[in-house]
Amino acid sequence: MPPRDKPIALEFFAGGGLARLGLCDEFEVAWANDVDAMKCRTWRENFGAKGLVEGDVAAVEVDALPTRPALAWASFPCQDLSLAGDRAGLTGGRSGTLFAFMARLSELKDRGDPPKVVVLENVKGLLNSHGGQDLASIFRALQDLGYAAGCLEIDSSWFLPQSRPRIFIIAVRQNLEIPTALLANADRKCMFETPAILKAQTILSSKVIKWYLPPPASLPIPLADLFDTTDQSWWNADKLASFRQQLSDSHRARLDALLAKPDRHIGTMYRRIRRENGVKQQRAEIRFDGKVGCLRTPAGGSSRQFWLVVEDRSLKIRPINPREAMRLMGAPESYILPRGTLAGLKVAGDGVAVPVVSWLSKHLLAPLIACASSQASACL
Repeated sequence: MPPRDKPIALEFFAGGGLARLGLCDEFEVAWANDVDAMKCRTWRENFGAKGLVEGDVAAVEVDALPTRPALAWASFPCQDLSLAGDRAGLTGGRSGTLFAFMARLSELKDRGDPPKVVVLENVKGLLNSHGGQDLASIFRALQDLGYAAGCLEIDSSWFLPQSRPRIFIIAVRQNLEIPTALLANADRKCMFETPAILKAQTILSSKVIKWYLPPPASLPIPLADLFDTTDQSWWNADKLASFRQQLSDSHRARLDALLAKPDRHIGTMYRRIRRENGVKQQRAEIRFDGKVGCLRTPAGGSSRQFWLVVEDRSLKIRPINPREAMRLMGAPESYILPRGTLAGLKVAGDGVAVPVVSWLSKHLLAPLIACASSQASACL
């Protein structure tokens, strides 16, 4: 078999393959897995059928995994960790599938073929789930498998006009001598080692690696550039009137101030349930700061987001469509969307921002793999 040009990556919980898009410049994603049939169809339509295994990660046979994997990526389900969920944590049925992934890592270790680097990605709620004990259990499990780890909080708003903070646990084999260029220190702090990360690390008994990831090289693309001018599914007058009733006094005043000006402004809106005077109220919350709130799957009152266009002292509102959602995730225009609006929004809302993965891959993961490979060669 001829040598591969790029190190091999395994994409667990692959969804529509957005992590693959971010990894592909540095890695060959030779294998992927997901249990969702719609997401697997989307993955195949974009990348072909080769290498994708559809089914429960708990049923994956280790012998079917490629040999010499350099990287294992796992964007495991977040529903039990998200603030929008029931916060069952890693004991929940969905986020608990992480342990099935850990079992596959253990089998790869027993095969004598553990990935050199492992990345776990999830929502910020992972940091304080069950008082931080869920995070601690992940670090202990990785340590038991022969890995040392650290974590970073990266918000996609550094790369895209979407507020999407995510936690990335990056683990390497314990015997790897990590170059100082990849480590933060007192003189060179990492902007992605946030106060929330530092607080969470205080309860970890395992040794924590302090990773260094450089800041992004450029500003995010303007929000208006992602707007689909061909979509004319604007709300009618009745919907607009109902929307105004859902605004709080402060949000209504903010909107009225913009409507009093002749300029054009593009903002976004989503709905949330707020408790006011002991009563739950559905509120429409607007923002005109050049960013979209975190995209979510299309279920529940706070999941759908909408464009607000203020121009010539008038207001127009329509839903963010799947193509726009994919642009907000950094997917290329060539990405083939699944059939149906809800399916497209689900793939986007459950995904990981492509340029975040690409930046992490280029500036931390690929250098770690290169370092591990050179150290292994030196031992031969």
